[in-house]
Order: sequence, then structure tokens, then C-alpha cells
Amino acid sequence: MKRLWTIVGVADVAKGYAWYQTLLDLPRNKPDHSCFGQLVDKDGTVLLCVHEWGVEDHPPLSDPKADKPGNGLLLFFRADNFETALAAARGLGTLEQAPSRNENTGTMEFSLRDPDGYFVSISAND
Repeated sequence: MKRLWTIVGVADVAKGYAWYQTLLDLPRNKPDHSCFGQLVDKDGTVLLCVHEWGVEDHPPLSDPKADKPGNGLLLFFRADNFETALAAARGLGTLEQAPSRNENTGTMEFSLRDPDGYFVSISAND
């Protein structure tokens, strides 16, 4: 295995795609498909995929009511520019966890929820 592609079910691909582009300071473009988009870092690394619920035959993405979206999943990103990510996050919604230093890693972190309820944490990449 070379890379892990995390795919999350979303109600609105364009909305979720744009939300993550803003949070992660990614180049602005549109998803390649109306039901699926790959969020790609500047170096071409796929960071996250958003997939519309109930499209195609993917059993865990068939119905958002089958389980609580995000239960058991933590999307954890390391940010090259923590302050830029924090400013973007404050513009996107309410922080679930205010910026603080993680005692285990020694890095600054904060958390918020995306439009579909997934818990997203951002950590300084230093």
C-alpha cells in the first residue's frame, strides 16, 4: 500500500469540497464530478475525498441515516500554516475545541465540525 484515501459521505459534494478547500488553504477548483471530489494538496497528494451519499454501490456510503456520520472517525490534518488554518476555521463555523497545546505531541491544535458533522482537528506541523 502506498497511500490511504479517506472518503467521507456528504450531503452536498460542492459545499463540502469548498469547505475543506477553505479550511486547508487548497487551490480553488471544482470537484471533477457532481457526486465525488478529491481534495488534493499542492504537491498532488490526495488529502480527502468527499462522496455523495447513496450514489453508486458503496455499502458504507449508501445511507447517512444508517449510522451517525463521523461516529468513530476523526479527520486529523497537520497544517503547514496553523494561523491561516485557524483564521479560516473561525470563518467557517464554531470551534469545538479552542486552540491549545496538545500535551502528547507538543503542538498547537484546534477542532471543529464540517457541514456534515464530521469532527475535524488541525494540528500545527512543527
